[in-house]
Amino acid sequence: MLDASVLMLVLGASLGLLLAIAGKFFHVEVDTRVEQITNMLPGYNCGACGYPGCAGLADALVSGEAKSPTQCKPSTEAHRSRITTFMETGIDPQAPKEAIQA
Repeated sequence: MLDASVLMLVLGASLGLLLAIAGKFFHVEVDTRVEQITNMLPGYNCGACGYPGCAGLADALVSGEAKSPTQCKPSTEAHRSRITTFMETGIDPQAPKEAIQA
């Protein structure tokens, strides 16, 4: 009984260490523009654009799969122009001045 417990403890620790190493080795950096554009969209997650929610459309805009923020039906012209400006310049036109300078 004790041997089985020790074996499971060693096996669990070994596999946990292997997962931790694999997590560091295969880490993928997330494009922060996707989150920024998601926050600029209205946030209804309605799917009217043809993508699974606002995050799906934001990911498609960043990757170039979606060509224009006009695919978001419930968005206003202000949302669309803000996203277009951000995609062209990389700067959020409504961001505080302190955030732009940093």
